[in-house]
Amino acid sequence: MMYAKTIARYLHIKPSCWASEKSQLAVLRKKTGYTFSNCKKALEMHNNDLIQAEGWLHKQAQALGWSKATKLEGRQTTQGLVAVAVDKNKGALVEVNCETDFVAKNKTFQDMAETATQACLHFTERQPHIRGPITKIGLDAEQLRQLPTKDGKSLADHLALMIGSLGENATLRRAVCFKTDSNIHLSAYAHPCGTEHNKILLGRFAGLIALKQKEQKDIDIKALGRNLCQHVVGMDPKKIGTSSDEPAKNPDDETCLIHQEYLIDNTSIVNDVLEEYGVEVIDFKRFECGENLTVGIQPLSHIETCQ
Repeated sequence: MMYAKTIARYLHIKPSCWASEKSQLAVLRKKTGYTFSNCKKALEMHNNDLIQAEGWLHKQAQALGWSKATKLEGRQTTQGLVAVAVDKNKGALVEVNCETDFVAKNKTFQDMAETATQACLHFTERQPHIRGPITKIGLDAEQLRQLPTKDGKSLADHLALMIGSLGENATLRRAVCFKTDSNIHLSAYAHPCGTEHNKILLGRFAGLIALKQKEQKDIDIKALGRNLCQHVVGMDPKKIGTSSDEPAKNPDDETCLIHQEYLIDNTSIVNDVLEEYGVEVIDFKRFECGENLTVGIQPLSHIETCQ
């Protein structure tokens, strides 16, 4: 009789325990995205403690990512994305590279570009604003890797984790950050357009432009800024230019922004548009993914101000 009661108690309890374990396993898989076998192993090793199991899984993934990153280091990365974002008086332009265009379209890779851009915006917010309407800060690859993210890890840690997940080499190449006075308007544009990731624009080409209103006119400076930034991305001017710069004989060879035919309306030049709206360009920056750089990105120790 006692034996029968023991068996009955066992049969009653066992399914409930198993259901609980299955539930924890499902929660852990959904939260982490790791495989069934890895999640099951993590729970068994930590007596079904979800927090400890999740921590162990992340450590294993990070170790695997660093291992893969080390093995793949040196493989050429000419594809990827340029990410650009504006947040009030801050702007960031970041290039993240990978080996193939296929990976550049992957959501995990796009998440990495977003994380890097957010880290740059946060970094810019903490920098002192030097005299002048705009402070421009350049970050090289190593400086980018050291930037902290909102979860406390460095961008290098996030990059290693992504490499471990995608199995392809990737690099953080460069960034430029703008910090402006309150009377400066920042605009961003990326091409091909239409790809936006949590308010961050992604493309193979991207740009930032800083504008200042010289005259009090009722204009849509947001739309104007976007159009002018689109012009910078499409026409690739090398400098703003001044009235003392002689326009090129062939308009296709023009490299001064103000003397170029306006991309949005080629019956005008950019300077005519600026005069019409009472606006001046304070600064701009354009990145093309994978472009050859005759001059590397200026390091953090080089901080420019525009007077």
